Amino acid sequence: MNYSHAQLHEQVTTIGLGAVKSIKDINPDILFQYKIFPKHIMTFLTQWQEEDREMQPGDTIIQQVYIPPINSVSLKLIFGVRIQSIIHEAARIGFSYETLEGHAERGISTFTIEQTGEEKLIFKIHTFSKPGNIFGKLLAPVFSLPYQAYCTREALKNVQRQLYIA
Repeated sequence: MNYSHAQLHEQVTTIGLGAVKSIKDINPDILFQYKIFPKHIMTFLTQWQEEDREMQPGDTIIQQVYIPPINSVSLKLIFGVRIQSIIHEAARIGFSYETLEGHAERGISTFTIEQTGEEKLIFKIHTFSKPGNIFGKLLAPVFSLPYQAYCTREALKNVQRQLYIA
């Protein structure tokens, strides 16, 4: 999807995951199997799971988004994203993806688990985005931005529930 990175809106949201000694104490499958968004918001199909292998750059994810976020009685929108990078660092693991043509947003999202202190882990969603079409731009203040904020909060809480280490 064509866009200028300088024209994208940056947003960083985080949630604590509890006190642990090391990032190595967590199971990163939640991220790398894309179990980030609750099922009432989105279901998905990943290329790497379909091919029975690990995530790699260039892989695609087909997202089925529910509006409103009730999967049984909702409008179902289909979007695609492509894995841009995979992050395996001593204090940070995760991946980023870029939206494909036809997505409601244009931009890049990065999902990471990070060790921010001696015994503190966070889950972070770092996005650079803007509406992907004229309808998204027109609806941004009243629908798109509030819905995106809701989905981000739900994703943070969903990962926290799955990974929280007391």
